[in-house]
Order: sequence, then structure tokens, then C-alpha cells
Amino acid sequence: MLADDTYIARRLQLLGEWDAALAVLGPDAEPELRAEIAVDRWFFQIRSHEEAEKAVAALDPASPTAHLLTARLAYSRLLFQRDPRADDRAVAEAGYRAAAESGDEKMRGWAEYHWAVLLDNIDEDPAGALPRYETALEIARKTGDGYFESYIIRHLAPHKEPVERIAMLRRSLHLRAALGARPQVIAAQATLAEYLPEGDPERAELMRTYRPGAEELHIGWLVSES
Repeated sequence: MLADDTYIARRLQLLGEWDAALAVLGPDAEPELRAEIAVDRWFFQIRSHEEAEKAVAALDPASPTAHLLTARLAYSRLLFQRDPRADDRAVAEAGYRAAAESGDEKMRGWAEYHWAVLLDNIDEDPAGALPRYETALEIARKTGDGYFESYIIRHLAPHKEPVERIAMLRRSLHLRAALGARPQVIAAQATLAEYLPEGDPERAELMRTYRPGAEELHIGWLVSES
């Protein structure tokens, strides 16, 4: 069974209560969990980058988690254009490659997914991204990880034809809702709304629903669009 503090921190993380999740963790908490939550907070709220970087720096630099989180920080600096560094593109790909080659199947799946997003969003190279999305999706479904699947299909959906695209975006939303992952639900609502036609009542309802949640959780890349 998970230690109480770890369990509580994980539940708070799912709710988007990143400050509270970090506060729950004592000095002896797993440094990998602390780093993961700190990076999550930075990515969603686009704040506390220094704390996230410090938490990642406390990890064994040769560990797969350190490789993955270092790459995610580099990617997000590029994505948000928040003090990007000259080597961020190279650092991101190197980190994803190292994590993918770690020997852990689930870690390989997450690394392939994040690598695909890097190719898709930064390089604008869907031909390079799609095989990595598909590899990640195969791993997510093989392991029965609905949370992971929800991430992949949300990013894979825009590359599909409209009917399949909307079905995938709805599935991503439903998977996240079933798990109670509040920030991810809000992101999925926003993405589904983006791809529904103007004037669609579902689109209007999604926008009315996700915007207050995005403001409450201070999701930087949704609040600015609201």
C-alpha cells in the first residue's frame, strides 16, 4: 500500500492542487514524486519553473525519470516561449531518447509520447510524430492505462478525419473524467470545444464549463485563451 503522504499527494495532484500536494510531502518523500508534481505544476500553471528545475536536479541524473522530466522542462520552455535556451530542442530529444531506452516499458511509452509531441508541436513534423504516438498508444492499451491513453489520443486526434477525431477527443475526456483527473478533464474539454463547429450547443456548453475551472486552477495556457 502507498504511504499515506504519497497517496494524498497523488490524489491532490489529480485534482490540480499542486501546491497542496507538494506541501503534504515530507523531507523523506520520494524525490521523483516531488519532481513530477513540481514539473506538472509548471506545465499547467506556467509558474515556479525554478522550483521544478531544482526538484529535477535533485534526482539521480542517470535515472529515466530525470531524463524524462529534464526533457519535459526543455520542451515546455520552447512551447511556452518562456526563456527558452539555445540547446532546449537537443536536450528534449536526448532526454526522451534516454528514457525510451531505459528498459522500462511504461517509461518507454511515456517517452515515445512526449517525443511525438516534441516533433508535432515544435518541429511541425507529423510524419515523424505519428509512429511514436502509435507506439505509445499500443503500450497504453496493452497495459490498460486509461490515463496514459487519454493523453495520447488527445494529441493524435487532430491528425485523424473529423468523425474519428471527435470520437477520440470525447474518449479522452471520458477517460479523464472517470479517473477524476481535473486539470486533464479541463484540457480535454477545451480541446474538444476547439474542434466542434461554431454554433454547436455542445461546444458552447464545454466552453462555459471549462473556463471557470481553468481560471480556478490557474491553467496558464487556457486562462490566456479565455
